[in-house]
Amino acid sequence: MATDGFTTCLWYDGQAEEAAEFYVSIFKDSRITRITHSTESGPGPVGSVLTVEFTLFGQRFVGLNGGPQFTFDEAISFQVPCADQAEIDHHWDRLMADGGRPLACGWVKDRYGLCWQIVPEMLVGLLTDPDPKKAARAMEAMLATAGKFDIATLERAHAGG
Repeated sequence: MATDGFTTCLWYDGQAEEAAEFYVSIFKDSRITRITHSTESGPGPVGSVLTVEFTLFGQRFVGLNGGPQFTFDEAISFQVPCADQAEIDHHWDRLMADGGRPLACGWVKDRYGLCWQIVPEMLVGLLTDPDPKKAARAMEAMLATAGKFDIATLERAHAGG
């Protein structure tokens, strides 16, 4: 039995290599580690990309070119904690590129249909403030966010301004 953690498998309809290249270009400490190809026994045409193994932030993934049977939806998303607004802007803008679309509360669906939560690290502290009025204002500001988080807006709401 393997003892080095688990691997998240992401099902694509022929775009696994393209998606992996896209993701490793966005996130630091990320790389493609292996690409496998279909053989004479299938399942795709001989030589076509079957799987792409990659890591993002040290987390292992495998992109599987499984076909059109399954697609991503909002039931699964990946949270990306961001230290500051520049990091939020970087991740958000890159994931929105070439067909991504914004969702509520800091979520973005990338061009492959995968959902990401681009979240400021300080948000949990605002939402769990011991002062219930401050926490409530921060929660209201978070829920009112129609797309990308703006740290200054969240902090102003928390402070009562």
